[in-house]
Amino acid sequence: MTVPVDELRLDGNAAAGLLDQIFAFEITSAAATCDGCGKTSAVGALMLYGKALGAVLRCPGCAQVMIVVTAPRGSWCIDLRGVRIMRMAAPT
Repeated sequence: MTVPVDELRLDGNAAAGLLDQIFAFEITSAAATCDGCGKTSAVGALMLYGKALGAVLRCPGCAQVMIVVTAPRGSWCIDLRGVRIMRMAAPT
């Protein structure tokens, strides 16, 4: 039996519990793989540039921008487009 896709779709609020578990961790220990060169490094080993307007974290291997964090008008904006994948330990 095939279930229509519309019956399986929920809004993002349904993922709140899962996302709360994922984002409640020490980010500097997460392993991030650079989308440019494929090097995997702990977030804490990435190279930080600037802090006045936000943070730009670059790959220690190829210097590609991996993570950009800004806080315009009181809300966090996180750009992870330079990260191919991020791995962190699941909570026990």
